[in-house]
Amino acid sequence: MLFLTTLAYSQDDSTKHYTRFRDDIVLYSDIGYNSAPFRLVYSFDDDVNKLKYRHNFSPVLGFGVSYKWFALRIGFALKGTTRSESRFGQSTYLDIGTQFQIKKWFFELDARSFKGYAIKNATKWNDTLTAFLPNDIRKNTQTFNISINSWYFFNENVNMQAIQGKTGHYEKEVRSFYLKPTFSVQGVGNEESSVVPTELIDSLFDKTRSKLYSSIDIGLVPGYTYVNRINNWQFCAFFGLGAVAQAKFYSTVGGERGFLGLSPRYDVRLYGGFSVPRYFAFLSLNLDNKSIRFTDFKYRQNYFNFRITGGIRLDREKK
Repeated sequence: MLFLTTLAYSQDDSTKHYTRFRDDIVLYSDIGYNSAPFRLVYSFDDDVNKLKYRHNFSPVLGFGVSYKWFALRIGFALKGTTRSESRFGQSTYLDIGTQFQIKKWFFELDARSFKGYAIKNATKWNDTLTAFLPNDIRKNTQTFNISINSWYFFNENVNMQAIQGKTGHYEKEVRSFYLKPTFSVQGVGNEESSVVPTELIDSLFDKTRSKLYSSIDIGLVPGYTYVNRINNWQFCAFFGLGAVAQAKFYSTVGGERGFLGLSPRYDVRLYGGFSVPRYFAFLSLNLDNKSIRFTDFKYRQNYFNFRITGGIRLDREKK
């Protein structure tokens, strides 16, 4: 799978809170994984009130370069999976995004999709499964998310390029409140059958028959960030909690039905690593959540992105 980041924008820095290496050629590599499990919550029968869907992800290896305003990263999934294919099947995914900063605003555009899930412990309703192979593999179940996020920092010394550690690092402590406007289109579907297994469909509740649950979300997440670098070791944390207004839909035999509502959202990002002018190594963890609720029927997804990045900065002015 191919990942591309082809746009970057940076400001000319006059502050001493952080240092940017804009005139250096930055070469780096990273390895990590993306995970997007979800669950459906409903009283399907006396023994089942929650379905846990898991996909079979592979580690992702990436290579990147950055110089002045230009940045490019290409990534691909490594062979092999983290889970047994006999129990979790095969999964494919797409994750394309770009990010840039203009003064106090940081922008992130992202499109991602995961296809191929397995429902854990399906022996409760499917007697064709066994204790050795207990999961219901549903290769056509697919989640998707297209989002536009931005962060407005009240402190002008917050710089995401310096926080992420590839093209800069911090020289002193910085903290700031922020506001995160967010817009997304997200959901889950199955092109061949209902998302819920046939054995658990409630004939009196048509939402359990649906092949697609989706929503359009727009909202605001206020939060707080802190970053510091001590003896070349840098660390940073983002924590935010807010809500989105939601237009939500599910498909039926006669078409789609839509409703309006509210849904909670959080924003959690952690960065940490070692950086000196010539080289760097960082860990990053991003957490995101999505949810849709139709009365007693709930769709909840958590997204995890973990990455280890290391690289060098080549000073073009040095002979």
